[in-house]
Amino acid sequence: MTMQLQIPDSVVNVIRLPEKRLKDELLVELAVALYADNALSMGKAAELARCSRMAFSEILGRRDVPRHYGEDELMQDLKHARRK
Repeated sequence: MTMQLQIPDSVVNVIRLPEKRLKDELLVELAVALYADNALSMGKAAELARCSRMAFSEILGRRDVPRHYGEDELMQDLKHARRK
């Protein structure tokens, strides 16, 4: 299922972002908000934001959003660390 979100022109026209960055920035904002509310996992929030888990983690860090760090995330981090 794909979902399409409609934002009124009256709102879009006053968002202080360049038009070519608007969609990407709104996806990041939505992903951060859903992750912060524990509605999405790190992986799915990163997917929504169209970036890697590492890049999304950096976004969360810059915004002081605490990570939800559980056993799954620990196992993924260990797996990643062992590859290096």
